[in-house]
Amino acid sequence: MADTYGYKRTVVGAHYGWRDFLVQRITALLMGVFTLLVLVQLLLVKGPIGYDAWAGIFAPQWMKALTFSVIVALAWHAWIGICSIWYDYAKPAGLRLVLQALAAVWLVSCGGWAVQVLWRL
Repeated sequence: MADTYGYKRTVVGAHYGWRDFLVQRITALLMGVFTLLVLVQLLLVKGPIGYDAWAGIFAPQWMKALTFSVIVALAWHAWIGICSIWYDYAKPAGLRLVLQALAAVWLVSCGGWAVQVLWRL
C-alpha cells in the first residue's frame, strides 16, 4: 500500500493546465502591447490614413519581426483556446482528433496568409 503514495506515484498531465494558462496570459500580453503600439503609431500619422501610412508603420525590420512574433503568438493563443473547447465539448476521441486537425490546418493557413501580407508591405 505504501508504494502507491509519496514520491513513487506519478501523475501525468496536471502540468499542462498551468503551462497553457501561462502561455495564454503571455501571448495576450504581447498582443495587447502590440495593439497599443500600432494605435500610438496611427495617432502620430499626419493626414489621411491610407496604404502609405500603413506601409510606413510596418516597413521597419523591427516592426516586421514584432508583427511576425505576434502572428505566432496569436496562432498559439488560438490553438490553446480551440483545444480547450474540443476537450470540453467533443467527447469522442476520433471526433476530437478530426476537429483538432482541421483547426491546425486552419490556423497554419491563417498564419501563412498573415505572413504573406506582412512580407508584401
